[in-house]
Parts: sequence; structure tokens; C-alpha cells
Amino acid sequence: MVNYKELGLVNSREIFKKAFEGKYAIPAFNFNNMEQMQAIISACVEESSPVILQVSSGARKYANQTLLRYMAQGAVEYAKELGKNIPIVLHLDHGSDFELCKSCIDMGFSSVMIDGSHHPYDKNVEITAKVVEYAHKYDVTVEGELGVLAGIEDDVVAEEHTYTQPKEVQDFVSKTGVDSLAISIGTSHGANKFKPEQCTRDENGILVPPPLRFDILEEVEKMIPGFPIVLHGASSVPQEYVKTINANGGNLKDAIGIPETQLRRAASSAVCKINIDSDGRLAMTAAIRETFNQHPEWFDPRQYLGPAREELKKLYKHKVVNVLGSAGKA
Repeated sequence: MVNYKELGLVNSREIFKKAFEGKYAIPAFNFNNMEQMQAIISACVEESSPVILQVSSGARKYANQTLLRYMAQGAVEYAKELGKNIPIVLHLDHGSDFELCKSCIDMGFSSVMIDGSHHPYDKNVEITAKVVEYAHKYDVTVEGELGVLAGIEDDVVAEEHTYTQPKEVQDFVSKTGVDSLAISIGTSHGANKFKPEQCTRDENGILVPPPLRFDILEEVEKMIPGFPIVLHGASSVPQEYVKTINANGGNLKDAIGIPETQLRRAASSAVCKINIDSDGRLAMTAAIRETFNQHPEWFDPRQYLGPAREELKKLYKHKVVNVLGSAGKA
């Protein structure tokens, strides 16, 4: 067993407390490879932001769990080399069962999410409490979930939203002992978060999705005051990336995300962690497709992954400064 403290990582408890008091959210960026990790860390060091490195079960299979652990340790050292020892959390995103969460804790993760939201309520409580009991032995923080987000993210697939029921949250937090709670208020996984018929058009003809259910968030805040809330599926799907992808051989249809103004509003409430994955995928893909189109003679991966890394870094700096409000909080 490897304890995350040996790797220089931190859990989410203290940074969430500061985020709640400071009215900002910690960025939770998913990564699968070296270029993504470099972009995340360099962006957050330059903007002096704490950060959560998120690993899905799919990313763990893709990159190998041992390599990911050493990449996280490398991220800590890389941040120091860049000049700032920012707080870095290594977090399991959407852990499906106790065994996966236990394995990640044993491999050096400092935070895990157990997603029992697809189970009946009592089963969700049972499995979440079991993970919490094991994790807290090693001072690892745990995120639970109430409500279901529609969309697709790696192994997580759901056709319809099930909004979080505020009346359940106090009982859930009390019985499970979780350190943070992911809720469903209208965000969604993937780049196609909404169908066009669900949206309206603004004066420029741009599709505008239905607003987030801030009424549910406010009720949740009343039920568990001061408790850290998490938003999943919070990519804004920048249309400039969609256009670049499609202009360079891609075929993205009806890619619609969450407006950044709504995410900024959420970040100034009890929402202490905002997950962003699809936007990073779009940024990298847009840069790579454009590079391939402009330089069909290039075949060295560094020639196209380098620009992709820089575009990703630019995106993350924007998120940290203008959306999450976590710049300068490290």
C-alpha cells in the first residue's frame, strides 16, 4: 500500500473549506496522459490555483494505475520545479464500487468518489458508507452522489436526468459520513449535453440551454449548511473549438454545454468543486486537427501534441481565472 502523503499529495478537506469560505470552486480536470497533466499543472501553477487531478476508471485502464500514480507524484515535483508548491489532489472520478475505490486508496489516491446514484437510495447509502469507513482510516476524502446526470462519460451512461431531492441530502450525509456531495441540478456529461429542441436561441441565433436548477442548489444549501457541493458534467463546450474541429474534418453535431456565467454563479455558492473534462478533449482535438490540416507532412507526435498541450493550458488558465475564481488561492 502507498499512502498519498508519501507522494506529496493532499486530500480535499482543507482546500474545500477555503473554497467555501472564499466563494470559489476548485478545478477538477480529468487527465489520461502526460500532455494533459503538463497543461493542468503549468496552468494552475501560473495562476496559483489548487487543483484536483481526476482519473476515471476508463483513464485508469487506459494509462495503467501504476503509471498514473507516478504521474501524480511527478505532477507534485513538476509544480515545484515551475516555482510553486500548489495543493494537488489525486481523485477517482465515478468509482463504481467498493473494490475500485479501495484499490485506488491503496495505490495512493488522496480522494475517491463512490457513485452509488444508480442504486436505490438505501443501497447508495450502504455502499457509500462502506467506502467512507475504509477511506477515513487513511485520511482519504470521499465524494458521494445523489441524483443522476444524463449523458455519457467513459463507463458512465444515463439517458435521463434525475434531479437531486433536497429532502434526502441531510440523511445521506449523516448516514454515510461523506466529505462532499455531487448533486444533479441540470448539468450533463459529454459534449452533447442538450438536444436543440431543449434550447432557445439568443439574438445572435446561438442555442442557449435551459438554466441550471439553482432553486435545488439553494434548498440543498439550507439542508446541509456549509457542506461542500460538487458539480459534474460542467463543461461549457466552447463553440470555437466545435467550429475548428468541424472545419478540419470533424463531425460534431449539436454540441452544447453549460454557459460559463452559470458556472461562475455556482462557484460563488456552496459548490466547491467543478468537474471539467469534455472541454479539454475538445481543445486538444481542435488543435490537433488544425495542425494536421496545416501540416500534412508532419509525423512527429511532438509536432501536434505540443500545440494541443498549449491550447489546453490556455483553456485551463481561462477556467481558473474567469469561471471558477480559484486563481491566486493556492
